[in-house]
Amino acid sequence: MVAFTKGHGTGNDFVIIADPDGMLDLSAEQVAALCDRHFGIGADGILRVVRSTSIADGAAAPAAEAGAEWFMDYRNADGSIAEMCGNGVRVFVHYLLRSGLATIEPGASLPVGTRAGVRDITLSDDGYQVDLGPWGLSGDDPLVTADGLPVARPGLGIDVGNPHVVVALAEDGELASLELHRAPLLDPAPPAGANVEFVVPGEPLVRDGVGHVRMRVSERGVGETLSCGTGVAATALAVRHWAGEKAPDRWTVEVPGGTLGVRMFPAHDGEHVALSGPAQLVYSGEVELI
Repeated sequence: MVAFTKGHGTGNDFVIIADPDGMLDLSAEQVAALCDRHFGIGADGILRVVRSTSIADGAAAPAAEAGAEWFMDYRNADGSIAEMCGNGVRVFVHYLLRSGLATIEPGASLPVGTRAGVRDITLSDDGYQVDLGPWGLSGDDPLVTADGLPVARPGLGIDVGNPHVVVALAEDGELASLELHRAPLLDPAPPAGANVEFVVPGEPLVRDGVGHVRMRVSERGVGETLSCGTGVAATALAVRHWAGEKAPDRWTVEVPGGTLGVRMFPAHDGEHVALSGPAQLVYSGEVELI
């Protein structure tokens, strides 16, 4: 039997398994079974809590050297390995704090190792803020075809540690008509695939110096989710890119599971993007691995 905790960030839900010494080797099939919403616990992914020194992806990366005791081993619902999860890392840190495995003093940050690098998390008014690090245009700007859209739409490739393609829609009706039970088709398809975000601007786009947009997402290896943290950041970055030089550096993004905040700010290695929002733990139990 394996102990687990179920948690979520704006409806993006995860099975959290503490494995500090890296003794648990979950197969892709076991991950998919745990995440199955009919025959398993049900989740968008697995967060394995492991010390950076106890997992090759942490020990070989700068995680331990940067003082990140803990590494977020994130797996998508289909069992595939993912680089990063913006909602997941907030839930991961919330679990660390509630379990007494880590602390965050006011004004301080907690470093967490991920396959996209070390991410620093701080406390915020709405829960937690994670510095997602530098971002960039990926150069992958495919045409995107999705059920419910009459014609393919151009997408903008954004890299925030994992790959995204953001698609602009004209109004709420188009956003509501999307059928995302099947993954959108990207042409050309990025080599590693991508999460795909569909976004509608708020009316007005900017209020009191803050940008406002609404978004739905189809996550690589998962399908449509109620929220995607890195997708929210990619969406705000894409809309700011389209809006031009006078666009704000602070955004709120509405997703089906709630609202998240995004902030862009300069750093020594280029512009960073930060994501803020809540995290909740729902229940704990034990499960038999099959």
